[in-house]
Amino acid sequence: MNDLVTGADGLPRCAWGGSTPDYVVYHDDEWGRPVRGDDALYERICLEAFQSGLSWLTILRKRQAFRRAFDGFRIATVARYGEADVARLLADAGIVRNRAKIEAAVGNARAALDLPEGLSALLWSFAPASRGARPRTLAEVPATTPESTALARALKKRGFRFVGPTTAYALMQATGMVDDHLSGCHVVAAEAA
Repeated sequence: MNDLVTGADGLPRCAWGGSTPDYVVYHDDEWGRPVRGDDALYERICLEAFQSGLSWLTILRKRQAFRRAFDGFRIATVARYGEADVARLLADAGIVRNRAKIEAAVGNARAALDLPEGLSALLWSFAPASRGARPRTLAEVPATTPESTALARALKKRGFRFVGPTTAYALMQATGMVDDHLSGCHVVAAEAA
């Protein structure tokens, strides 16, 4: 089974990363690249939570609408949202209109404000040491790890919602805390150069 695909540009990619033009850009330019900064990581937590039960492509295509709706995912701004903001978000057809997820995003902003070390420092404290061998197939990429389970537990303890171990691992992949680009993927070769 080959879990790499060669795109029209001749570059080999992780198979999921070559399935649509949106995924090509996300795979090549963002996924697995380190993200730092509290607001940037808060955005990723929110998007991963909104993705729960849906296709990532759905979230990716609505990303700009999410950014507009949530004031650029500025933690201090979203933490001040009240019931009128929740109602506004529930009426916004550009985003995923799920009350529990919207309320979790607001609650997570408030929880992030309460972190003395900041969100970025907390999240990155769970980044595992380099694993050595890069995965060769998608079957070798886990859905959860001990680190993602510990991260989910730490976030929940601090009041975060919609952050189970699988969501935490997806967050770790998306923000470069782990790099699950498959061996042979052009992103790996570019990083090595």
